[in-house]
Amino acid sequence: MNPYVLAVFLFSLGLGTTLTFASSHWLLAWMGLEINTLAIIPLMAQHHHPRAVEATTKYFLTQATAAATILFASTTNAWLMGEWSITHLSHPIATTMAMMGLALKLGLAPLHFWLPEVLQGLDLTTGLIMSTWQKLAPFALLIQMAHSMDPTLLTVLGVSSTLIGGWGGLNQTQLRKILAYSSIAHLGWMIIIIQFAPQLTLLTLGTYVIMTSAAFLTFKAAMTTKINTLALTWSKNPILTTTTALVLLSLGGLPPLTGFMPKWLILQELTKQGLPLIATLVALSALLSLYFYLRLCYSMTLTISPNTNNSITPWRLPSTQTTLLLAVSTIATLTLLPITPAIMTLTH
Repeated sequence: MNPYVLAVFLFSLGLGTTLTFASSHWLLAWMGLEINTLAIIPLMAQHHHPRAVEATTKYFLTQATAAATILFASTTNAWLMGEWSITHLSHPIATTMAMMGLALKLGLAPLHFWLPEVLQGLDLTTGLIMSTWQKLAPFALLIQMAHSMDPTLLTVLGVSSTLIGGWGGLNQTQLRKILAYSSIAHLGWMIIIIQFAPQLTLLTLGTYVIMTSAAFLTFKAAMTTKINTLALTWSKNPILTTTTALVLLSLGGLPPLTGFMPKWLILQELTKQGLPLIATLVALSALLSLYFYLRLCYSMTLTISPNTNNSITPWRLPSTQTTLLLAVSTIATLTLLPITPAIMTLTH
């Protein structure tokens, strides 16, 4: 792709999200979401591969439906209540519709059906943008309208996302699909706590972005998209393989890694709010996710290198990729847990 054209699309991507962040009016927020969607479409289809084009089409149709639902919800609220402000979305029908539109945009279960398929059709760089940057604008809207949403709906969306995100990833061999189900599970954790402590949702979103960036950049550096090619990375780059295993365990939420921090704080808050049953359910659902991360770690670090493998051994050429972002995100993924008190004082 022409660098100037690429720069325009990336600028539009930033503009769309910033516009949604800065708006207090539903129409402006909707425009931001639309600019965001339209900017990433050419980036998704740039390789002209049939799978990429299929993923782009699925993504466009899903996002268009979600944006139409959000616009219809905000118009309904303006018609019935005479209020266009994001924080004053007060009619129950409009609130539920806007919530379901944003859930479809994010890929929350049971509206998650598009996310694994779309992510599977993209290259790792575009997949990284979709898993991180594209989640920011909808969450900015969700946090603003969290106080007016139905608590039961939020809880159902959250619990079903954590469970489906765990179950869905168990049977996968494609790394992008595993990361998509991981994304659904993490979104469930964020949604379940948004009604009680929005600052914890922001913290979870921040740690999720860091951990997912580390995972995607690692797979890009190792040039791998399947479990069986991941098994060959040990002989190519032992240090990268070690840090990859730790990044995956951090995504699973094991102490003493960064991924444990949001889970620990969310379970603590749910217990404080008198919801021990839901806290237990989401904690058990985290075990499902942990199982498929452990599968990846096992295939990378505990299988003997010259085993029978169905993948072609890649050329062991020195990589020319820049690894600064990978190094920073990996260090953050592995070492932020000790500064949890400092992070909590910043969020309050």
